[in-house]
Amino acid sequence: MAQQDSILQGKYPAKAHCAKVASYLQSKANASANAAIYLEGQKTILIEDNDEPRPFRQRRPFFYLSGCSLPDCHLVYEFSTATLTLFIPDLNPDSVIWSGLPLLPAEALKKYDIDACLTNSALASHIESLTKNDPTETQTYVLRPPPDTLHFPPSPDDKHLRPAIDECRVTKDPYELALLRHANAISTAAHTAVLRAIPKARNEQDLEATFIATCISAGAKHQAYHGIFGSGENAATLHYQHNDQPLSDRKNILVDAGAEWECYCSDVTRTLPLTDGTFDAESRAIYTLVLRMQNAVFALLKADVEWESLHLRAHEVAVEGLLELGILKGGTVEELMGRRVSVAFFPHG
Repeated sequence: MAQQDSILQGKYPAKAHCAKVASYLQSKANASANAAIYLEGQKTILIEDNDEPRPFRQRRPFFYLSGCSLPDCHLVYEFSTATLTLFIPDLNPDSVIWSGLPLLPAEALKKYDIDACLTNSALASHIESLTKNDPTETQTYVLRPPPDTLHFPPSPDDKHLRPAIDECRVTKDPYELALLRHANAISTAAHTAVLRAIPKARNEQDLEATFIATCISAGAKHQAYHGIFGSGENAATLHYQHNDQPLSDRKNILVDAGAEWECYCSDVTRTLPLTDGTFDAESRAIYTLVLRMQNAVFALLKADVEWESLHLRAHEVAVEGLLELGILKGGTVEELMGRRVSVAFFPHG
C-alpha cells in the first residue's frame, strides 16, 4: 500500500503514453517522424431544459494521453519533438462569480505531465503551425472529425489512432496498476460496509446508499458503472437497475458494484446472506461451487494464457459441481459439455 501511495504522488505518465502510441503508429501505420496526434476531450453538455451540466466523464482516450479530467479541453502531441501541449478553456470573468476560478495554464503545467499548456483560443493557430514547413509531410491522427474551425492539411487520418490507443491501453504501467489497486481498495471498503449494514437495512436502496457513501467519503465520487443491488430473484437479472425492493423474506443479495478512481475502474461482484449472516444449505452449496470455479481459474492465470481457455475451465468445474449436487443428471462432464448444457448457467457469456 505504501508503494502504491508513493507512485500516485507523482504525475500520471501522459507523455509516456503518447510516445507509446506514436511508436505503435510508426510501426503499424507507417506514421512519419513529423506526424502529430490531435484529440478533443469531452465537452460540457447541459441537461435538457436545465442550466446544469450533465455529470462529466472524460473520454478515456483523451485521459490516457493527457491525464486531464477537465471538460472542453484539447491536446496535440508532436512526434518530431515529443512535445505534448494541453489546451484548456479560456478564463471567462463572468463565470468566476458563479463557479470560482478555473484551473489556470500555469497550474495545469504543474499538475499534468505535459510540456506546455495554452488556452483554447490558441488552438487554431497552433494547428496551423504544425504544417507551415511541409504540409504534405505532416499527417495528423484523430479519433473523430475535428471541429470545422480547425484546418489540417492534409486531411487528418481517423482510421489508425483508435486501434493504436486500444492496443497500447491493454498493457498497464506501474502508475496505472496503482490507480486500479486504489480503486479496488475503495471498493473493498465499500463492499465490507455493505456487509456490516445488512442487519439494519430494510431495502436494496439502503445498501446501495451505503456503498456509494463509502466510496465518496474515500474520494471516489464516480461509480465505474451503475451498481446492481439485487435481492432474491432480482439477482438473476443480469443488469438489474431498480435497487429499490424490500429485503424481507429474501435469503441473499447480489452486489455488483465498483468505484472509479481517475478514470480507472474496479468491478467487484459478491453474493451476501441476508439472514443472520449465514447462507442456508442450498445457498452455501452454490456459493461453494462458484468459489471452486474461481479458484480453478485463478490457478491457471499466467502470461500468455488465453481468456477462452480460462472460461472453458470455469464451465467444466461448474458442470462437475452441478452433477455432484444432483442439479444436472444424465451424462458425464464431457457429454454435458458437448451438449453445451452449461451455457444456460452463463447467460453473460
